Amino acid sequence: MIEPTSTAAEQQDSGRGLITALVVLAASACVVLLLWVINSAQQDPYVRASLEIQGDPDHGGQLFRINCAGCHGLAGQGLLAPQLIGITDRLRDPALIHQIVSGDTPPMPSFQMAPEAMADLLSHLHELT
Repeated sequence: MIEPTSTAAEQQDSGRGLITALVVLAASACVVLLLWVINSAQQDPYVRASLEIQGDPDHGGQLFRINCAGCHGLAGQGLLAPQLIGITDRLRDPALIHQIVSGDTPPMPSFQMAPEAMADLLSHLHELT
């Protein structure tokens, strides 16, 4: 005699578990999408303007040498302040912009510059490898 591998009740419970898992997955995807849309809509206009500009790494290098090299080193190797070599692999551009303009981490001062200059500086930071 062949015995059934599972009862109807077990199959029904398994189906409910699958449906529950799919509902949880769909709800999670909706939350992630909603957070992404809210973040995009609320992004700082200065950050957005800076990111929309194709920066000039040469001018960014000049800005870096004038404003940043005294603490971060000419090549971004770090002196008094942290090393910046490979920083764009560790932080996304909006976070870098925030770090530069905010002054949230003393002793780093806040720097206010036109979006074009920020785009240039970011372009230079991308070249520090």
